[in-house]
Amino acid sequence: MSARKGCSTGSGSSSNSSRRLLQHRVKCNCGNDAVIRTVKNGPNVGSEFYGCPLWPDTKCEMFKLIDGSNDVEDLQVQLLEKNTTIAEMEVVQKLKDDKIKKLQKKKKGSLEEEFNDLKCEMSKLTVDMVKEKTIKANLQLALIIVCVFFIIMYYLK
Repeated sequence: MSARKGCSTGSGSSSNSSRRLLQHRVKCNCGNDAVIRTVKNGPNVGSEFYGCPLWPDTKCEMFKLIDGSNDVEDLQVQLLEKNTTIAEMEVVQKLKDDKIKKLQKKKKGSLEEEFNDLKCEMSKLTVDMVKEKTIKANLQLALIIVCVFFIIMYYLK
């Protein structure tokens, strides 16, 4: 913390230009793009570091020394993080696709069951209709027979 109080924003130079391009890839703890600052006193005088652009007006304690070898490592870590994010998103997408397939199968199965139920109900209604037609025909035949019987009885009397 004491080294931070003696720090100020670094000036741009040709050696810093590549690092300044990287600064937009480094985020501070509060989510802002980190800025490059230069240590003014202490054991690391002249060293550059990433810091919060809102410092000292914020409680964000972003402090990351810039080391040439760390740039490659930082990029590798960022690449790994992005690959991990992509892999996580692919897993989530696969889970969503599986859920959609299950719902489609369930819906298809439900429709097939409903169709089979309707077929059974239609068959039962057809059987009931045939039975009612048979009963109606039998009643009509019985009525005719009764009428003929009464006519015969009337003339025989």
